[in-house]
Amino acid sequence: MIDLLLSAAAGGIGSPLDIWQHIVADFSNLGDPAALAAFGSVLMIDLVLAGDNAIVVGALAAGLPADQRKKVILIGIGAALVLRIAFALIVSWLMGIVGLIFAGGLLLLWVSWKFWREIRHGGESGGSDEIEGDEHSGVRSARSFAGAAWAVAVADVSMSLDNVLAVAGAAREHPGILVVGLLLSVALMGLAANLIAKLIDSHRWIAYIGLAVIVFVALKMIYEGWVGTPGTAGITSLF
Repeated sequence: MIDLLLSAAAGGIGSPLDIWQHIVADFSNLGDPAALAAFGSVLMIDLVLAGDNAIVVGALAAGLPADQRKKVILIGIGAALVLRIAFALIVSWLMGIVGLIFAGGLLLLWVSWKFWREIRHGGESGGSDEIEGDEHSGVRSARSFAGAAWAVAVADVSMSLDNVLAVAGAAREHPGILVVGLLLSVALMGLAANLIAKLIDSHRWIAYIGLAVIVFVALKMIYEGWVGTPGTAGITSLF
């Protein structure tokens, strides 16, 4: 699975050996301000969005009985893990679609607004015992198992795509960091989402730093999606 993820997520970068060489080159050059900024951005994006995904899943399931709530949370975390892998596998193709980088930037701005409301405690929900911090999410709990499962599935698709596009947008010029960032997003969602959610709830400044990074990446993607980059055509190329 890791070999498949490496080769597919990197797309045109080359063979697994080429990808490994990119990783070594990027991380041996972390003293470079651009590479360090890209890695720091990817790390914050992965941390914040993995924790936020877990919080949203927990909040949506909070109104269900305990046995159903645990099933929905398990389904939600598992689906988010699978979706991150799936989107990572086609990230190079996604980033090559004219207009998708621009649309992804707009989507990230919307995510930033929602996340800002959450960390400002814009609303309260009952919260679930399984996920720390979801009582402050402002997300209304679903009232049935089917409703919760559907809401979680929709949230997972949106937030997993956001995560992958944000990582790609932050590290497009550093393929080694891009691949590591995608692997890290999958690992954090699968292994430490609840722990990260608890960390963000306890230390709100981490959430604010992550929010600032996501806004910056969103604006960067909007600009690059409009004017284009050396490797990707922008929306202006359609006119």
